[in-house]
Amino acid sequence: MGRPMAEGALLQPRDTSWTDALHRVRHDVYHLPDYVSLDARLSGGTPAAFRYDEDDRVFLLPLVLRAIPETGLRDAVSPYGYPGPVSDVSPADTGFWSRAALAMSELLRTHDVISMFARLHPLLPAPIEALGTTGTVVHHGETVSIDLTRTPEVLWSQTHRTHRNQINKAKRAGVRIVLDDWDLLDDWIATYHATMRRVDAADFYFFGPEHFHRLRRALGDHVHLAVAVCGDEVLGGNLFFELGGIMHTHLQSTRDGQIWWADKLLYHEVRLWGRDRGNEVYHLGGGVGGSDDSLFRYKSSFGAGRQPFHTWRAITDPIAFEKLAGAISPESLTGRFPPYR
Repeated sequence: MGRPMAEGALLQPRDTSWTDALHRVRHDVYHLPDYVSLDARLSGGTPAAFRYDEDDRVFLLPLVLRAIPETGLRDAVSPYGYPGPVSDVSPADTGFWSRAALAMSELLRTHDVISMFARLHPLLPAPIEALGTTGTVVHHGETVSIDLTRTPEVLWSQTHRTHRNQINKAKRAGVRIVLDDWDLLDDWIATYHATMRRVDAADFYFFGPEHFHRLRRALGDHVHLAVAVCGDEVLGGNLFFELGGIMHTHLQSTRDGQIWWADKLLYHEVRLWGRDRGNEVYHLGGGVGGSDDSLFRYKSSFGAGRQPFHTWRAITDPIAFEKLAGAISPESLTGRFPPYR
């Protein structure tokens, strides 16, 4: 039997080969060219996607290519969220996935890209062992999801009793959830900035209003806004994504001061809204960096789904990498990556 016909390419957002691949595989918002372009704009990077074809099978991974200052070199990172590689090939075919990963590494090197960092998608599985043949896959912990195919009664029963009590209190206090009233976007942004100040977030995360307006234009019907209001006051909200039966909380926030348990009611009402629209799963994410922290435990009180979260790291040009980061060691692959950033 002859070798399969194989080809790898680095695509730009306007390349129809990118959208063609998406038509052939199950994917998420994070794989859309417009989303990757918007994310790249935040870091001053270049949006791209690696596509690998082998006979009539395809593999796709969205990336942001970033210049490494004063070097003439670049590195690659996945856009914010959970992009991960997707394919129309079963994860059981580890040979295909291994060949795709190797082809990606070799092609990136020819584009002066010396390393690659990607967050894997917890709900769209990839074969960890196969990806690990080119680089290293690191397990960080678990993320939380809600099975929206279950009845509302089951969803309620899977909610921690304290949260159930507080959701009922929120309703009695007059809190209501308004979906997709974009006239409330600027008021919601103020609550988002308040949340970022409370958690002492880095300046990068204080996205301005123009970013959120661009996000809405880029994603259209795939992005939604749920806002908690009491009387005329905006208490907080949930900016979330929806595509192909999968929902994700992107950003959730509350204002400073009294919120009458609006954060609990937001999760509850959004999951019911998503279920009514025929979605299959609502992904809440995990703790900071995938850790089992207070944020993870808070999210886990709303749903029983658990799935592992991994990141994939690869050094595509060892010689250039060592000049910037020193000798390659297990720590340089499993710790902060890339270490020269």
